[in-house]
Amino acid sequence: MPRVMISPEQRKNLSEGKEAAPTLQHALQIDFSVLLNTLTDNRARPLPDKAGFIEKMHLCAAALNNDGGIPLLNRLSHHVSDTVRGFAVFGLISHYKNDTPETLLEIVRPFAADPHFAVREWAWIAARPCLAASLTQSIKALTPWTADNDLNIRRFAVEVLRPRGVWCQHIRPLRENPEQGLPLLEPMRAETTRYAQDSVANWLNDAAKDQPEWVTALCRKWTEEAPENKATCRIVRRALRSLGPEKEKSSTSGEK
Repeated sequence: MPRVMISPEQRKNLSEGKEAAPTLQHALQIDFSVLLNTLTDNRARPLPDKAGFIEKMHLCAAALNNDGGIPLLNRLSHHVSDTVRGFAVFGLISHYKNDTPETLLEIVRPFAADPHFAVREWAWIAARPCLAASLTQSIKALTPWTADNDLNIRRFAVEVLRPRGVWCQHIRPLRENPEQGLPLLEPMRAETTRYAQDSVANWLNDAAKDQPEWVTALCRKWTEEAPENKATCRIVRRALRSLGPEKEKSSTSGEK
């Protein structure tokens, strides 16, 4: 990914939390030490030079948690900076990590519905380990989210428990037995928005790397049951993209 060049003034504004990052490349150029110190009355708190992006998110969230706990994190959840709102969701989830999936989802919902794409990503990354630890209960709690009026909530319901995902640990029980995820996938197989469609397709593409026959059979079933549904056909086509043209062709033969 080519590095996006930003002006020194914009980098300064991003690092001081004065504006949101328009792209991931902009966020990657934030000086996290400056941003953290700005939020904590300019205390000197250097972060490890070799810390990765997500590690820095965790470290900053922990520092803010220690300074002000839940009241501070709640205030920061409305901050203009998407990265700061990301700190807030990591910090809040750390407080409630031993609670039920229902409680965790109540905490994470505003972030999952955030208008900024990055906050929505931080939301599922922060919540995923806790939800994966109570998989059956989490799937049950997430299932109503697949029918929510908010596109971002529907998308979160699928994205948060992808078997493999990105920037996260795999969920081995779903890699080994992906049919556990059907309560989340079935209601979304005719999802009309591409943003959420892509999460359904990516979930199945993840599963296809371990259980290709199961994914192929499911996609064939969906296509046979709704051969004219363009949304379903698009999901199926993208779900099978790693399995080769023959399987893709056989499972999308009803697409027009």
